[in-house]
Amino acid sequence: MKPRRNFKTVLIALLLAGAIAGFGYGMTATAKTGEAQAAATAAISAGSPMVPGNFSDLAERVRAGVVNIQVSKKVKNAGFERFRGNPFGDENPFGEFFGPFEGNRPDRKQQGVGSGFIMSKEGYILTNNHVVEDADRIKVKLAGGKEFDGKITGRDPKTDLALIKIEASSELQPLKLGNSDDLKVGNWVVAVGSPFGLEQTVTAGIVSAKGRVIGSGPYDNFIQTDASINPGNSGGPLINLQGEVVGINTAIIASGQGIGFAIPINMAKEIAPQLQKLGHVTRGLLGVSIQDVTPELAKSLGLKESKGALVAQVVPGGPADKAGFEQGDVIVNFDGRMVGESKDLPRIVASTPVGKTVTVKLLRDGKEVERQAKVGEMEEEKASGAANSPIHPSLGVTVQNLTPQIARELGLKKSAGVVVTAIEPDSPAAEAMIQIGDVIRAVNRKPVKDVDDFVKIVEKAKGSGSLLLLVQRGANSRFAAVTPR
Repeated sequence: MKPRRNFKTVLIALLLAGAIAGFGYGMTATAKTGEAQAAATAAISAGSPMVPGNFSDLAERVRAGVVNIQVSKKVKNAGFERFRGNPFGDENPFGEFFGPFEGNRPDRKQQGVGSGFIMSKEGYILTNNHVVEDADRIKVKLAGGKEFDGKITGRDPKTDLALIKIEASSELQPLKLGNSDDLKVGNWVVAVGSPFGLEQTVTAGIVSAKGRVIGSGPYDNFIQTDASINPGNSGGPLINLQGEVVGINTAIIASGQGIGFAIPINMAKEIAPQLQKLGHVTRGLLGVSIQDVTPELAKSLGLKESKGALVAQVVPGGPADKAGFEQGDVIVNFDGRMVGESKDLPRIVASTPVGKTVTVKLLRDGKEVERQAKVGEMEEEKASGAANSPIHPSLGVTVQNLTPQIARELGLKKSAGVVVTAIEPDSPAAEAMIQIGDVIRAVNRKPVKDVDDFVKIVEKAKGSGSLLLLVQRGANSRFAAVTPR
């Protein structure tokens, strides 16, 4: 019996020893885990390469170069004007980034707030075009509290950039411009501005994506970031960890969280000198209509890859036509710059100096060919108060001059008339089945040459009942009776 009891005693002893050893091991492992967590926390606090400890030094370094911009403008019909600025209605995913205007009644002043940053000691400030567009008065407030009157030097609606100038006697502190091409997805960035009018607000995040196209214009190439951006941040700088401006905060998706967009600073570097010197931007023109090369199209064209820009149409007499481009060509390289997608080509051509002869590489029938093209000049729309504004609220239609370039894009031979750019829902124009892109050639059988002509004829016909519009849509023309409300 004793040997049996001794066996039990030994077994219990072994179990107790194992439990104690396990407990000791657990304590040791827990201690080591705690040490590792403490070390990680210390690294973060110290500012590790993965997660900066804080942004206080960076924020202090750039704050003097960031400004608050307050504007006021007079509108005759705030409700219709808001629709024009927001063609998607209340469901517009990009929202009204400029910030809320006060009131919704006709004939009153509207107030808006935005941001900007100092580019030079001479007082030049870069911001968004939609911040200062149609402004009657611009006030610029520096970080120290001093205020100055701002004057628009130049605007570029197509890239949503504007340059304003202040006459400041005190020494200004311009921000250093970085290189947005060097940005990588995952890099830390800081947004500085005046969201909802709250000046010198700093938010941090990372670069979520590059080269985003959001449908705001022909040269979309946005940096996407999850740094918090709100109405009023528009025009403010996006800063990298070296304190350099890498973007201009521009747009948000109102229904999303952590999704903001900034214009790459490299684009602004090309635009700003022209705005300062000319007040507008001169862009290169090739004279082609293009589309994406899908895998199906690549296969039918005998291409190995679905890359480049497919030429859908060559504008007669344009630079591409003179250089021997053909419908069905695929542009893969323009002046030494690769064309990976069709969206790349407009930006590359637009930034090429007018008159420069460039080498263009094409794929034709599966073979690479080269053509020499002399870059033409894109016709910009003339800036005027009536060029793109609510012409007659009682019709609910917005029109602009039909330039030769727009006429070509619409496949029209004549450039006389006005093109419809917006329709107010449930308006007389909407009820008459007028559509965006329609060209109004005549009103009450009187030919329309341009916007001014259209205004005069419509105003003169007031009180005469329905207006008879001659509308052209593509190759077809029709009459539409519109009864002003």
